[in-house]
Amino acid sequence: MVAHVGLISLSASLPSMPCLPRIGFTKRRPFPMAALSDDPVQEWILTEGKATQITGIRPVGGGCINLANRYDTDAGSFFVKTNRSIGPSMFEAEAIGLDAMYETRTIRVPKPFKVGPLRNGGSYIIMEYIEFGSSRSNQSVLGRKLAEMHKAGKSDKGFGFPVNNTVGSTPQINTWCSDWIQFYGEHRLGYQIKLAQDQYGDSTIYQNGQRLIKNMAPLFEDIVIEPCLLHGDLWSGNITSDKNGEPVILDPACYS
Repeated sequence: MVAHVGLISLSASLPSMPCLPRIGFTKRRPFPMAALSDDPVQEWILTEGKATQITGIRPVGGGCINLANRYDTDAGSFFVKTNRSIGPSMFEAEAIGLDAMYETRTIRVPKPFKVGPLRNGGSYIIMEYIEFGSSRSNQSVLGRKLAEMHKAGKSDKGFGFPVNNTVGSTPQINTWCSDWIQFYGEHRLGYQIKLAQDQYGDSTIYQNGQRLIKNMAPLFEDIVIEPCLLHGDLWSGNITSDKNGEPVILDPACYS
């Protein structure tokens, strides 16, 4: 008998680097980039964001590599992340991942609005502001919503994603591949253990990892693995709930 399984998203367990309508993965339009100005965030909010005034800017905690702020306006609130040392490509990939999950209309994610460069270096992303609730969300509801997202986000291009992205600030390669074992071995385990060896000189992890990659195939005998949209960096810090108690997932590193 052949078993059918969906895929779950796991964060990397190696030492960390510095601290659609239904998704068929056709060619996606680039996420809209803002023109450079003295303050492109406020410029967008006061034009395309439909606000006539910004009534307050407050820092929001929780991140470790980006600065986060809530912008309150007469047109509602916006959530803005900035990073003075990284160009727009990281936030561009995040926006594409958020948009892919948002378009499944299954689990709640903040809708991305704009990505662009800052005047003196770095970049920003503007997205929907979600008022969080006091609890982390019901785990059974979270599991059901994730399963719905996986079903709605089937990929007909195989395993991968239209763009490379990052887990935190660590690069993640998403080149399309028709075989899950090859994709996971080369672009997940293989790439991560090579980063660990290059940064920390840990040949033991590298050798053990290569041995695991070479012996993965028997673990998946008689199992059909279907490519479907994954969050890609799903851990407790990227899961919360809105004020109604519905689960919300954040900061993706999507792939299928």
